[in-house]
Amino acid sequence: MSLDLDARLTIERLGARGEGVARTPRGLVFVPYALAGETIRAEVDGERGRLVEVLNPSPDRVDAFCPLFGACGGCAVQTLAAPAYAAWKRGLLVDALANARVETSVRDLVPAHGEGRRRVVFHARVDARGRARIGFMQARAHTLVEIDACPLLAPALARAPAVAQALAHETRAAGKPLDIAITATDGGLDVDLRGLGPIDDAQRQRLVALCERLDLARLSNHGVTILARREAFVRMGGARVLPPPGAFLQATEAGERALAALVAEAVGEGARIADLFAGVGTFALRLAGRAEVHAVETDEAALAALSKAARATQGLKPVAVEKRDLFRRPLTREEMSRFDCVVFDPPRAGAEAQAEALAGADAPRVVAVSCNPMTFARDARLLVAGGYDFAWAAPVDQFRHSAHVEIVGLFTRARKRKARRGLLSR
Repeated sequence: MSLDLDARLTIERLGARGEGVARTPRGLVFVPYALAGETIRAEVDGERGRLVEVLNPSPDRVDAFCPLFGACGGCAVQTLAAPAYAAWKRGLLVDALANARVETSVRDLVPAHGEGRRRVVFHARVDARGRARIGFMQARAHTLVEIDACPLLAPALARAPAVAQALAHETRAAGKPLDIAITATDGGLDVDLRGLGPIDDAQRQRLVALCERLDLARLSNHGVTILARREAFVRMGGARVLPPPGAFLQATEAGERALAALVAEAVGEGARIADLFAGVGTFALRLAGRAEVHAVETDEAALAALSKAARATQGLKPVAVEKRDLFRRPLTREEMSRFDCVVFDPPRAGAEAQAEALAGADAPRVVAVSCNPMTFARDARLLVAGGYDFAWAAPVDQFRHSAHVEIVGLFTRARKRKARRGLLSR
């Protein structure tokens, strides 16, 4: 497809990445920031388009609330009115399931932005003049967009850009691209530096002094603690958890609560639950309030944090932990036979091997949690092929204005039911 500096396009729909999709005689063209139903002018290079002018705007178009929208790559969709936005985001899950030929009831989108994101990663770069700059990357580019505030961050992260700037300035002599991950915890800001490499004693002392001056709860370098001034703990249900440096947490507190509530609903009244890819206990520590839980995770530090929190929390039923790589060694049918429900929440790649094992098991309930509609649909297809009924799926929106969506799905069957052949189709 050749270069066209003044193409007139009609946008058919929003794509899976939040871009407007236009159909042309030479193929599809994807135009960021264009909306369905709009007629636009664009510069087109191959299948990529750059929005130049909106000739006929969508009735769903609204003003962007952030002055950096369109430059910063953090948000894909800010100019779409709330009802159309919710329909588009729910549609990401509906389309993924349809493409996998799996049918179920898809609930309305659950809003879960809450007060905003409690964790953020800033990129830090040193320019030609030796000045440290921090911000987010432009969409599909290596260009850094400097920021001093982000309206999507929770109030507890209001000073995070200034903290990142100070740390970037302190470490600029290393001359390396640096990522600065900052999490808001009940103890204060928890910061993990990534990309700095080993530090010497002199640099460690400077970072310790800066940690004190910035009043950080904890400062780490690639997961290794430099200084812990206060416990960087978070609460999960009734438990108080101290995650290891750089540990994964759900992006918003509201998102974590929404996902946990859906998981609890789906689990039902089971007395014995397996929580696979358990992390630091997002679901296990809540479910243990009413059931025995077997938590499986490959990250030893995360598992230790989960176990310590479970032991320190009164009123929980027993929580057993197991370190295990579920990608290489999924739980077997025999191991899963003792559980009333199996919950699994894998990374974006999904859990194909574990889903295949689950398809041959006879757990009455399986609860799948995912941040990727495509791999969720693939794993759901395996479970349905193995004889499970796909009861419902719920999309959750904690990454507001992005193309990311979280999902919880419930699969049920009676024990020892014979697996049926074939797949459900739309």
